Amino acid sequence: MVDDYRSVYGTPGVAAAVIDGSSVETIVRGRDGDGGAVTARTRFRIASMSKSMTATAIMLLVDRGRVSLDDPVVKLLPDFRMADPRFTGITVRHILSHTSGLSNDTNNEYVFPPLRTAREIVAALADKTLTAAPGTRAEYHNTNFSIAARIVEVMSGKSFDDFLHTELFTPLGMTGTSSTLGCSDRAEGLSSGYEVVLGVAVAAPDMPGMCVGNGGVISTLDDMVRWLRFNQGTLGAGLLSAGSLAELHTVQPKAGDHALGWQARPVTAGAPPSLVGHGGTLATWTGDMVFSPKTGVAALVLTNGVGDPGLLSTDLLAERIGAPVTPMSNPLLALFCLTCCVLGAVALGRRVWCYRRAGQAISAPVQPAMVDG
Repeated sequence: MVDDYRSVYGTPGVAAAVIDGSSVETIVRGRDGDGGAVTARTRFRIASMSKSMTATAIMLLVDRGRVSLDDPVVKLLPDFRMADPRFTGITVRHILSHTSGLSNDTNNEYVFPPLRTAREIVAALADKTLTAAPGTRAEYHNTNFSIAARIVEVMSGKSFDDFLHTELFTPLGMTGTSSTLGCSDRAEGLSSGYEVVLGVAVAAPDMPGMCVGNGGVISTLDDMVRWLRFNQGTLGAGLLSAGSLAELHTVQPKAGDHALGWQARPVTAGAPPSLVGHGGTLATWTGDMVFSPKTGVAALVLTNGVGDPGLLSTDLLAERIGAPVTPMSNPLLALFCLTCCVLGAVALGRRVWCYRRAGQAISAPVQPAMVDG
């Protein structure tokens, strides 16, 4: 299945795992950005899968009595301001479930140069407005989790990266995991991801962007297996209360399919949600993780290219539990083929028109240009 995925999407490197009770099956294929073989210790950017870790950092503070999910953000961050009086109603629960009312329509997350620190990201909201009252509807917005990272910093007295390292990654034995402020920051042991253009993979740096709290974690397959085991309740007992762990995976009010740093999803399209997961996408990295709270089966996919890792992870899990799998196809490839057909037809039409304009009879077939395969 992993080989099929690589064939369909042209993905240079994949590290995947299926967890079933106490057993773990790992599958590694391809190469990293330096040309070396992908292993279970190869470092990948996990992009928005990082949000589950930010939410857990908040829940650690909840367990310690420093934060409540229903605390107004402005209570914890007195400098937090927006040009919208409704901002005072935004709670910690709202930012972790994407129901704060923040939106890219009024808060462009893709400005250049990108903001870097959580402090800067929060300060930049001072002249922004909301598109909905807090707690009334969900809209996925990365800034929510940068605000959460700032809460962690203020309430713990540590930098966000230091808190993750000392309070989460080290206790769980995730020795190959760290985080950065920016999406394209260099990190020890991290090679480039890939851009795949017309089936050709080219190692390339990622796009600059603000990733603190929402997408800046770098990890390995081995470490992410430990992360999933923690979320399944089979590793790190005592680090987080059972109630707080369950709350992380619970769909929140008015939040659609959003839990706290996680999302509910079905095994197959049209089925009721029975899985908990989250994906991650950057320009040169994609990944996904998903688990079944009922069966204990989980699947994890890390890649250094573009594609649909959520399809692969769900299929790996579905295959293990005996559910139907979804056939793999690349819609971008189909679009490319359609575009080629259209451009080819246009080119042929132009050539026919030129022949007619020159007064020549068209009796011989027009020869297509040769394309190296």
